[in-house]
Parts: sequence; C-alpha cells; structure tokens
Amino acid sequence: MTVSSQKVTSEVSPAGGNLEEASASWGSVYWQYFENLEKITFAETPLKLSKRLFIQKNTDRGPVLQPINDGDKIHIGDKIKVRIELRVDRDMEYVHMKDMRASCMEPTNVISEYKYQDGLGYYETTKDVSTNFFFGYVNKGTYVFEYPMFVTHSGNFSNGITTIQCMYAPEFTAHSEGVRVQVEPDSCQ
Repeated sequence: MTVSSQKVTSEVSPAGGNLEEASASWGSVYWQYFENLEKITFAETPLKLSKRLFIQKNTDRGPVLQPINDGDKIHIGDKIKVRIELRVDRDMEYVHMKDMRASCMEPTNVISEYKYQDGLGYYETTKDVSTNFFFGYVNKGTYVFEYPMFVTHSGNFSNGITTIQCMYAPEFTAHSEGVRVQVEPDSCQ
C-alpha cells in the first residue's frame, strides 16, 4: 500500500483522502479534524436528523411556538422548545442520539426515564451539556422529539449539533447542522 505522509496543516482538502493500493491488504484509515460547531453542515446516511429551536410564547389562544432563525435574538427567561426530527429508512437496533445544548440553557426535564411515543420506546437522560436518547429498536419511519429549556445567561453561544449512531453498525451515523444563538441581556442590567 502506498500512503504518502502529508504534513499536517490547518487546511483539510479532499485530496488528503486519496489512498492508492498496489496489492490486496487489510487496513483502515481514520481522518479527524476540528471545526466550530456552528459551521458544521447537515450530514445524512440512512439516518437523517434535523434540529430546530423555537421560542414558546403564551398568548390568549394558548402557547405558540415561534421558530428561532439565524440572527434572531432571544432573552433571558425565554422558554425554548427543541424539536428534533429523525428519519430512518430501515429498521435498526441499538441506536444512540445525543443532542448538545448551549451553556446558556437549562432543561426542565432533568429526571432520566423510559418513554414511549409513536410506537417507539426509548430511554432519555439529561447530562451537563446534552440530552441523550437510547433506542433498543427503531422501526423505519419518522419520529419527532421535543423538550423544553429556559434561557439563563446572556451572550453569544453555540447550541451544538445533534448526532445519532447505530452502536453495532457505526457506519450508520448522521448529524444535524450547527446552531448559534444570541441572547440579549436583561433590560434592567
């Protein structure tokens, strides 16, 4: 196998992934690089993820969800609803989904528990920087997960990405795009 050693630079290019093999052999190559979370774009395999943030406003007609778009400003005390849409094109076993969140947001459901919705059973657990979902079996289909959070600090924050991976077939993995949020300080500060 002919593999040229390349000087590690800050630039990643598709040419760096070209390997030429002179004869049959076994091996693997692992390519890793780092990127700001909000610059990560949507990626899909048989698993497809999309993540949206909404502000929940109370009106005379009841709670209303308003989508948070790029450049929108939110405020301390706002109730945020995370909506993750998962599309699966085949049945899968032992799948883990991890939803990262901004350090300015605190989830309201902090008790780990087993849940069942839309024919799907899963275990949901909240950690310091993420909410994790563990599925024993996922049928082909589309699933929507939502959970609420409150904004606690002002500033500019990366809300991270949502990743999903089949634990026994790690080639089945996907992630959502990165999201950045701008939180305005309170007017009384």
